[in-house]
Amino acid sequence: MRISSKGDYGLRALFDLAQQYGKGLVQSEEIANRQGIPVNYLNQLLITMRRAGLIESVRGPQGGHMLARAPETINLFEILTALEGPLLPDEPTREDLAPTVPEDHEVVSEVWVDLRTRMERMLRETTLDDLCQRKRQRTGNVMYYI
Repeated sequence: MRISSKGDYGLRALFDLAQQYGKGLVQSEEIANRQGIPVNYLNQLLITMRRAGLIESVRGPQGGHMLARAPETINLFEILTALEGPLLPDEPTREDLAPTVPEDHEVVSEVWVDLRTRMERMLRETTLDDLCQRKRQRTGNVMYYI
């Protein structure tokens, strides 16, 4: 699995919006400056994320972007598949090389299936809110709820 700049920048942009959640619209230039993302590229990613239902956008001088749902309801699997497509093919094989030992092919295929299952589970279990909590713990700004 390889995450391209599209997936990395898109995830960082959504993480930025998650940190601003509930504070209103955020302009793409602000996100670009904080995250070090070229603004034109970010705008293309924001269109993709809006079409995927991850963000809402308002045009105009007072416009901007915000998450379409609460950060705890948006997981990393949803984000990365919206930006990157499938993270691992169903069965990574080379079509030009037929397996000479079918049993070996089955054993190796099981490893790929297990890897995909574990990776997808981890990404589905990790939300934008989890990333925000990790950042708060690192900066010492832990919020306690009673």
